[in-house]
Amino acid sequence: MNFNVTLEAVLDRHLEIEKLMSAGAAENPQEFARLAKEHSDLKQVVSCIRKLKDTQNEMADLGELIADPSTETEMKEMAEAEFLDLKAQIPDLESKLQRLLLPKNEADAKNAILEIRAGTGGDEAALFAGDLYRMYQRYAEKHGWKLESLHMSDTGIGGIKEVQASITGHNVFARLKYESGVHRVQRVPETEAGGRIHTSAATVAVLPEAEDVDIAIHDNDLRVDVYRSSGPGGQSVNTTDSAVRITHIPTGIVVAIQDEKSQHKNKAKALKILRARLYEAERNALDADRAAARKSQVGSGDRSERIRTYNFPQGRVTDHRINLTLHKINQILAGEALDEIVDALTTQDEAERLAALNENGKEDAAA
Repeated sequence: MNFNVTLEAVLDRHLEIEKLMSAGAAENPQEFARLAKEHSDLKQVVSCIRKLKDTQNEMADLGELIADPSTETEMKEMAEAEFLDLKAQIPDLESKLQRLLLPKNEADAKNAILEIRAGTGGDEAALFAGDLYRMYQRYAEKHGWKLESLHMSDTGIGGIKEVQASITGHNVFARLKYESGVHRVQRVPETEAGGRIHTSAATVAVLPEAEDVDIAIHDNDLRVDVYRSSGPGGQSVNTTDSAVRITHIPTGIVVAIQDEKSQHKNKAKALKILRARLYEAERNALDADRAAARKSQVGSGDRSERIRTYNFPQGRVTDHRINLTLHKINQILAGEALDEIVDALTTQDEAERLAALNENGKEDAAA
């Protein structure tokens, strides 16, 4: 990649978008919204480019001052010191720019569907699944996101067998995509008289929420079954056929929702989850070749992959993909320190993609 050519192209595109928007060329509201988003996405990159160019220009001016034989000694020493300070900033600015210029994942800006299921460990696994769900609720609240439960099957004692939720906000999928996988917990259950440490697990899946334009679902590809909701008894049992089970015939994906008393609402929630699963399947298929060529150390996002261990006796959380251990288990489960893990995973992913991009650049240059 020719770095300087790329920077000029970004500046040119940013200026072109500003002209189009100010001239009212994009009278179509959708086109104007697309340009506005692209302009916003480029804002940080353009700011960094300008900072780099200003630094380089200032260095050039100082270089001329230093090289001028008429410059007084004291002034030259000050210029040399400032020149070295500016020179030390260049590598960091170039590195930041390279990260900002990495190809964007179009799903990063999307909302997300969060799915958590209790794994091995019985009631303890269900309690841990509940802990994880509350962690993401607090994390969403911290970031100003909206979390809405779509379906939940609980144990009645604070545990969750399965839960699906929609999370909407700014760059939700970009922040949560690394959470997909098996989360393991090691702790002494409250019901354990002997005080032995038990190991149990829960599975987390984070899917980008698909819009109608991302995935077209045809009615003739769906089989919709309605049935009476099951419940613990009493008033909570629905006496009408409001529960909905949707089967996507081409893929065999099944989604069942019975949380609402309205069949229409249950169907809408089921379609939202189905659309997200189909979109994720399509993304995985498109990424298969790339993933086969270079499996990221951060993780493939496979739900069967053990990604993290929460050890209560030692008060630590370890992310196995990057060998990061933090002794902040309470703060992480409270959603307060989860960003420390997410930031580390994001940095690792960017470093690996940058290394792969540079390697490909070397191969192209040699060819």
